[in-house]
Amino acid sequence: MMSRRVVRQSKFRHVFGQPLKADQSYEDIRVSKVTWDSSFCAVNPKFVAIIVESSGGGAILALPLCKTGRVDKNYPLIIGHSGPVLDVDWCPHNDNILASGSEDCSVMVWQIPDHTPLRPISEPIVTLEGHSKRVGIVTWHPTARNVLLTAGSDNVIIIWNVGTGEPLVSLDNHPDLIYNVSWNRNGSMFCTTCKDKKVRVVDPRKGEIIAEKQTPHEGIRPMRAIFTREGYIFTTGFTRMSQRELGLWDPTNFDEPISLLEMDTSNGVLLPFYDADTSIVYLCGKGDSSIRYFEITDEPPYVHYLSTYSSKEPQRGMGFMPKRGLDVSKCEIARLYKLHERKCEPITMTVPRKSDLFQDDLYPDTAGPEPALEVEEWVEGRDGEPVLVSLRDGYVPLKNRELKVVKKNVLDSRPPPRRSMSSCDGSFTQQVTLEKLLDEIQSLKATVQSQEKRICDLENKLSKFTNGTA
Repeated sequence: MMSRRVVRQSKFRHVFGQPLKADQSYEDIRVSKVTWDSSFCAVNPKFVAIIVESSGGGAILALPLCKTGRVDKNYPLIIGHSGPVLDVDWCPHNDNILASGSEDCSVMVWQIPDHTPLRPISEPIVTLEGHSKRVGIVTWHPTARNVLLTAGSDNVIIIWNVGTGEPLVSLDNHPDLIYNVSWNRNGSMFCTTCKDKKVRVVDPRKGEIIAEKQTPHEGIRPMRAIFTREGYIFTTGFTRMSQRELGLWDPTNFDEPISLLEMDTSNGVLLPFYDADTSIVYLCGKGDSSIRYFEITDEPPYVHYLSTYSSKEPQRGMGFMPKRGLDVSKCEIARLYKLHERKCEPITMTVPRKSDLFQDDLYPDTAGPEPALEVEEWVEGRDGEPVLVSLRDGYVPLKNRELKVVKKNVLDSRPPPRRSMSSCDGSFTQQVTLEKLLDEIQSLKATVQSQEKRICDLENKLSKFTNGTA
């Protein structure tokens, strides 16, 4: 008797990737050529931020998502760092706040206006100085307000209170270069990969390593590790024969992997992007021209290959949109922003469905922009799960909220900048009035655009009725 192969049931089996039309890309961008294994790109429901080439230090291009097409070569950049920028990350609780780490050993936190700035942004809200070598990793705490983790080539991890500009925790328990850091879902711990071939799980408030795994992957090339929603750790690395490899581990019992898969032979370090709502992980190799995606489940073999999105052009980096920035009306479950040499191209991942009604099963309530905890609560040992929002009616980004930094130390070490009061204050008031006007224009434009879209949709429906196709 012939045995029939049972096909695994999954609503994500037919997810397909598709690049947006050419006019929806961001063209004429000089993507940074720095040799560093970060993603060079960060996105949120308002902006895309890209690390770009610039003379005299590091620069970041932060574009409103709607500014597609050719980017004006004079578009104002963010230019505060004196060395190349190595990593950027948007704050999950304020879509206008961006953190950047640089080769100049500093971390800067920026407030990005909703409108196009009139000149380059060179003044960060706060500069965080504490690393003695370049800062290659910046990542915000998932649930506590204004908590930022940074890691440098000094092998030190610092957790900052951005609201005061002060370090909360400094950890030097890594003997070698830290490759990546990933918070767990509620930010009570994080995992790291290191050049010494170990994966570690760290409790930052106790300053302790609570679990570690020696050589989850035998190869010498860099590894990556991320926490899954269930508290497992998903790793990417290389075998001794330079095959790329994936692993899934239970940090409470690191002895044997839950799953270990060999992939292919390639040099590119795999950057994993994980969606906790669907348990899908998207793997983007630097220098690859494809994105592979896998579903993590509680049935063997636990890590299930779904499909591959392939294109002709290799990727220099990649950004991953939070769930609240997706188009739920098109059954879009992920959107990645692929960096080419001279452009950034959005790629949508879609579940094919016939109905255009809201699909509850694809969009469980997702992490929203409200923090669950204040800094002090987190420091005291409290944990908070992400505050969830429904995507049923789509997500509307919040207005620009200002991040205020209060320096606790009254005798700040830096002298106040000298300025002539009269001339400066006049231009400052002008600037504020101008920004208010620009803000109002932007919000009126957005209202008009949404009404025009509504009219267009209604006219389409009307024409279907009159043509008898409805």
